[in-house]
Amino acid sequence: MNPITHFLVGWTALERLLPSRRDKALVCFSGLAPDLDGLGIVVDAFTRVAGLSETDLYQQFHRVYGHGLPAAWVIAIAVALCARLRTRTALWSLVAVHLHFVCDLLGSRGSTPEDIWPIYYLAPISMHPQWSLSFQWPLVGWQNLVISALLMLIAMERATRTGYAPVVVFSARADAVFVGVLRGWRASLRRLFRRSP
Repeated sequence: MNPITHFLVGWTALERLLPSRRDKALVCFSGLAPDLDGLGIVVDAFTRVAGLSETDLYQQFHRVYGHGLPAAWVIAIAVALCARLRTRTALWSLVAVHLHFVCDLLGSRGSTPEDIWPIYYLAPISMHPQWSLSFQWPLVGWQNLVISALLMLIAMERATRTGYAPVVVFSARADAVFVGVLRGWRASLRRLFRRSP
């Protein structure tokens, strides 16, 4: 799945379990962290554009260094070092990373039905076990778009009730403006439906 969806999965499932803005952010970003092993795509693109001998770092390293139990533990330990509630935040970070794995197992197939992306759960220590799903849907499939849209709607609806949205992990001021806009929209919709015969 795409990074926005991974972030929203973590936010929707876990943010309410932590009181501080910092710990919420750490857990949500833990759900994105496994994809750091895919940053080789930037180098691959640069070498192509620059006319250098091409690299294939993305295919070599994505799903090897960030998508297994060893990486999950490294991420959780790093989160614990930065968190206010260290143990609780580290545990929810482990959950967020594993939610990332589940999302990738479900929805990150390539362009053909044979282009299934597995998870190597003990990588890079061992390439076994290897997990995959034969019914994995495409990364750019309608399923991921629907899930992303639903998660956005859930996050916006919750924001109107709680007074904060996922934007809060970036800026409290921007979040307050965003929530104010959402509450204004909600009030307008309520007025509109009350007038309807």
